[in-house]
Amino acid sequence: MSSENLIEILEEGHKVDILKYIDYVSSPQAGAIATFSGTTRDMFQGKAVLELRYEAYVPMATRCLSSICTAARSNWDIHKIAVAHRLGPVPVGETSVFIAVSSVHRGDGLDACKFLIDELKATVPIWKKEVYSNGEVWKENSEFLEKRDGLVKKPVVGEHKRSCCGSKVRVQEEEEHKDIARDNSSS
Repeated sequence: MSSENLIEILEEGHKVDILKYIDYVSSPQAGAIATFSGTTRDMFQGKAVLELRYEAYVPMATRCLSSICTAARSNWDIHKIAVAHRLGPVPVGETSVFIAVSSVHRGDGLDACKFLIDELKATVPIWKKEVYSNGEVWKENSEFLEKRDGLVKKPVVGEHKRSCCGSKVRVQEEEEHKDIARDNSSS
């Protein structure tokens, strides 16, 4: 198992070169390359999105990404990992984050790729502002909020693992939270 990672936080004005990262992870030993490309979409909750803007504490973001790559390697048989994230404005249709993972078998690569993007969004100090046609707002990632609030994803009863990325999950519903709070306050 190799410990080769390519981690890049791209300064404003530099686009993600997807082929560069795929070429980096390519290897004769790898039977699979799993990728994730996060792009700016044109609508969010009925609002027209013009662009996303990213800021980061780069030294800490780089250390966090390195740590996440190490964690992925401890859980899956990974050959190479490449992670790139843009800073500054990212117009609609362009890539803001790209992850490529090579592995002997597809399951390890796909699972590691999902883990990497979920952990990046939950823990890495990169902040996103959504710019709409009628205003702008800094956004918190749902993965960060779940981690911060300690929400536990519970498997849906009777569901089995159907994909490489885990079993079906559901987040405890708001009404269940209220019931639990009511029960705790009455005891």
